Amino acid sequence: MLEPRILEVRTKILKKNDELARQMRDQFVDSGVLVVNMVSSPGTGKTTLLRETLTRFVKAGDKVAAIVGDLETDNDARRLAQSGAPVRQIMTHGCCHLEADMIEEHLQGWKIADLDFLFIENVGNLVCPTSWDLGESVRAALLSVTEGEDKPLKYPGLFNTSDVAVITKIDLAEPCEFDRTTALENIQSVRPGMPVFETSAKTGHGVELWIGHLRQKRSDLIATGSVVT
Repeated sequence: MLEPRILEVRTKILKKNDELARQMRDQFVDSGVLVVNMVSSPGTGKTTLLRETLTRFVKAGDKVAAIVGDLETDNDARRLAQSGAPVRQIMTHGCCHLEADMIEEHLQGWKIADLDFLFIENVGNLVCPTSWDLGESVRAALLSVTEGEDKPLKYPGLFNTSDVAVITKIDLAEPCEFDRTTALENIQSVRPGMPVFETSAKTGHGVELWIGHLRQKRSDLIATGSVVT
């Protein structure tokens, strides 16, 4: 009986993905583009926060674009396009994450050097996206107050591989009985020193701080060729 080769095949696939992601990252860095990979579970408010983020960047004159992944429908792409930024939808048809070759394909026709920021809204999933490098310089893990304070403890892989945590829907913290102190402690216990932004796309709370953080990361990228974490 032949032994299973699942691990070997997966390793080869990931190696190919990582090689392409490195090439893409080099291209992004050379072009001065900060690429942000946003990861969360479904219903976290990722699309709403990203739409508000894109809208503010567009109003400020920044050159931004977004790629959004979902199993089916282009609903999120149409919502994000309300910001005025160019948006492209990837439908994965059952795949629980985005991969580097998907991003490369959907960048066709865009002149990367004309962008300042590129946002990737990953498929709603807290497990699979952690293994797949998309060429980003910043990976953001999003946690909604409606999900509870223990998400970082349940899904440490996501927070360990992320550069920043964003708490969303902070305007609902009180009615949801969200324990802010415990949530922050849990994030820091998994990823000590990780920056955390508490945001509400509805009220605008914390959004400018989040945007300011991204501007600083892009400045770091331009000045040093890498993002200081």
